[in-house]
Amino acid sequence: MTEQQKDENLMIIVAAEQYAMKYGISTSEAFELLRENEIHTLIRKHYNALHTQPLDESLYFADNVLKQRPGKV
Repeated sequence: MTEQQKDENLMIIVAAEQYAMKYGISTSEAFELLRENEIHTLIRKHYNALHTQPLDESLYFADNVLKQRPGKV
């Protein structure tokens, strides 16, 4: 596994953990929500921009994507 892949995984984990805390759900529920909405794929796709931001940005990114999808959040 490359360093970039490790960083991408960390961003996904942080997004799920912080999303769970923000919305008062379990981390597993947050992971499932992110998986269902392919947030993990989007975080990997936008890694080059996201890795230059604070780690919290992965939460804001996930939150913004989910808010734009009907019936979410």
